[in-house]
Amino acid sequence: MSQRLLVIEDEPTLARLLSYNLTQEGYEVTTSDHGTTGFERAVQEPFDLIVLDLMLPGMNGFDILGKLRGKGITTPVIILTAKNAEEEVVQGLKLGADDYITKPFGVSELLARVATVLRRVSGVKEEAAPQTSDSAIRLGKLEIFPEKYEVLLGGTSISLRPKEFEVLLYLARKPGVVLTRDDLMNAVWGFDYIGGQRTVDVHVSSLRKKLELEPESVHIDSIRGVGYKLVINKGSAHHQPQ
Repeated sequence: MSQRLLVIEDEPTLARLLSYNLTQEGYEVTTSDHGTTGFERAVQEPFDLIVLDLMLPGMNGFDILGKLRGKGITTPVIILTAKNAEEEVVQGLKLGADDYITKPFGVSELLARVATVLRRVSGVKEEAAPQTSDSAIRLGKLEIFPEKYEVLLGGTSISLRPKEFEVLLYLARKPGVVLTRDDLMNAVWGFDYIGGQRTVDVHVSSLRKKLELEPESVHIDSIRGVGYKLVINKGSAHHQPQ
């Protein structure tokens, strides 16, 4: 069965270009040229991936992305951003975008990013299949349940976006070990991810804010010019992951 893609783009020429090339690759493509209509379709219909322009009539791309994630809809989203618009990229990633493409872009880049995100999401679903044993990672007051995509800190559930969860899980499996941005990029986004390391920094920054619920128990340290490590305070008893 073909994978279903939703393209929300109001510029007719670009929308036709996206639809044509994605259809040629074997995807089933639905298009919408209005933010509100596109959002409604994304909520009501099952899609494997959404290509989302940010500047749209009715409801802009940031609002669409935020509302989708707020409803617990985890469909992967690739945002379309303007050239040299780093603030747009950062805001989109913080809201839960999985990747971005900067306009203007080539068809081969578009197809590569779509294929990469779909492949990555498919791999995550396989890894997240139910397990028969308790595979929870417990570090001080931090508890991570990989099979449930659930995190507890001091007994309180923390809401993490999928990529935030995967970054935390990778750090938690090697507590106290400095992991480079490349380590995290390859482990979470895959070796063929085309985006930059700024993506890692944005997700770590967001994670830090959410871990402030119990800052005396666990925190993420930055190692200048290298990467990050998860630190468990000595006064906090914990079980090392296997």
